[in-house]
Amino acid sequence: MTRLPHARRIFAGFAAAASLLLLAGCNLTITNLTADLFPENPSQLYTITVRVKPTARELDHSSLQVSVIIDGQDQPMKKSAETNDVYEFDYQLPAGRDEAAYYFLARYRFNSDTPDKANEMYSDVHHLRVERRYARPIEANRGPVGARVAIVGRGFTPQDVVYLDATRARTVYESPSSLSFFVPAVEPNRNYNVALGGGGSTLSVGTFHADATGATVSPGALMLRTGESQTVTFTVPLAAPQGGLLLDVTTDIPESVIMPEVVVPEGSTNVVVTIQGGKPGAGALYLKGFAQGEITVPVTVSAR
Repeated sequence: MTRLPHARRIFAGFAAAASLLLLAGCNLTITNLTADLFPENPSQLYTITVRVKPTARELDHSSLQVSVIIDGQDQPMKKSAETNDVYEFDYQLPAGRDEAAYYFLARYRFNSDTPDKANEMYSDVHHLRVERRYARPIEANRGPVGARVAIVGRGFTPQDVVYLDATRARTVYESPSSLSFFVPAVEPNRNYNVALGGGGSTLSVGTFHADATGATVSPGALMLRTGESQTVTFTVPLAAPQGGLLLDVTTDIPESVIMPEVVVPEGSTNVVVTIQGGKPGAGALYLKGFAQGEITVPVTVSAR
């Protein structure tokens, strides 16, 4: 007969404790405004931000103190000069680390409290991570085949390669924070997903629309002897964009045709290249990626 009253006392105790927790939780709200993922910066400083909003009328707003507990340290946070109820702390990430766990602590008093009494409220545990390799979305999201497109970010290496869907693009490494690629001879009038592969990861950098454009080649056929040279003019209808326009010119007789890379200079509509005859052979030059399809220039190289 003594078990039931005892159980009731235990239940009453739990109920009282739950009521106290509920009341404490109603005194203010803590909302984490910090990003989960930060791009790396040279200072290795990352701003932790929280909104702490008093909700109880009896709470003394002037008594409110907000800290972030990180790496075992209680770090006071400063109130933002721009937004009410928002607090900030610049966290210095230790060398060799990519992430950190933290939580917030709010200390406050009620108007009726004695000066030496302080109430506390904790937040959940949160995590932040620093991304040391990333690429920002490409700014130029359309252009013709051959256009040079820049990518900026961090953690780039000379082994990085850009792909438009599954088509590999010629990639130019410039620095750990910048590289560029030339739009390969893909089918025009289509959108392509652009991805950067290398460094053990693949980064998506946006979508690129390959625009259709025309081109002409003059002369329309070449007849050379071994050692002889002849100029060929490649013309496009619009001035080449910034970085120039790389034309995808290939041949099926590489030992017979000696020629440089074909790039229309920035701001120009044509480029003149010199082609030299090598070993005797018959084949063609092929210019790909333009609206009229592949342009074929027959080439014949004969012995002297």
